[in-house]
Amino acid sequence: MQPDELRSTLVGPIAFPVTPFKDDLSLDLAGLAGNVQALLSHPPAAIVAAGGTGELYSLTPAEHRDVVSTIVRESGGRVPVIAGVGFNAAIATDLARDAARSGAHGILAFPPYYPQSDDEGLVEYYRAIGAATPLGLLIYSRDWFHPGAALVQRLADIPTLVAWKEGQGDIRRLQTLMSRVGSRLCWVGGAGDDMVPAYYATGVRAYTSSVSNVSARVARELHERAASGTEPGPLMTDLIVPLYALRGRRRGYEVTVMKELMNLLGLAGGVVRPPLPRLAPADLEELQKLAPHWRERPA
Repeated sequence: MQPDELRSTLVGPIAFPVTPFKDDLSLDLAGLAGNVQALLSHPPAAIVAAGGTGELYSLTPAEHRDVVSTIVRESGGRVPVIAGVGFNAAIATDLARDAARSGAHGILAFPPYYPQSDDEGLVEYYRAIGAATPLGLLIYSRDWFHPGAALVQRLADIPTLVAWKEGQGDIRRLQTLMSRVGSRLCWVGGAGDDMVPAYYATGVRAYTSSVSNVSARVARELHERAASGTEPGPLMTDLIVPLYALRGRRRGYEVTVMKELMNLLGLAGGVVRPPLPRLAPADLEELQKLAPHWRERPA
């Protein structure tokens, strides 16, 4: 898939599947395969293999390859598969090349390990990832990496860069970037399903969805409502807002809560790897009360 082809598909929810682990913390590839099949019941715009929700930073390079290969195989070409990469330039480029050999259609670059990087170092880091494969590149702005418009405009010179994923929910900054860089990039809302109405009000028409793990149908409906200017109503108030409130209760819960909800709904969530925390008993009890509302909205 050429970069421009990938870009053209990025409309609607982009699924961010978890990477299920067994109780002994080994990969559950069979569970991952089943989860992908559930996702395809209402196909997303793309699937990100080994993203943040997929616990990229807990995976070995061999595990990363297995996760990407499994998702590519199970998706069967129905939707593009985008592989998350990061750590440092050497590891990120190796992961990107392996993902390309495994059949991935694009690369999502996470910020590097060093949070004090200056602009020159960041440009070289992302250029190296972009040059590693001919695949379309997405850059993920998250955590400490919140560049200004001048840096984003420089990064837009990377030939394979097709999209920018805003992962901090900073609508003011996003509007500044969009005003400066314009249609050169596809803009992707990346801070959560609960932010979709705000993102779409700026003209964004793609977002990365954790909710797609438990209901691809809800993720698709949320996009359709936001794109048409229709209020999300109970979809937001009864399902997404309570879920995100629980996710925000403790650092790392954004993955833990999704996995536990998947387990409750009969999907393969599995457990998280350290340093992500397990769910506290009181929080699990609250999630158990929320689960029936999601069960009524099948995948």
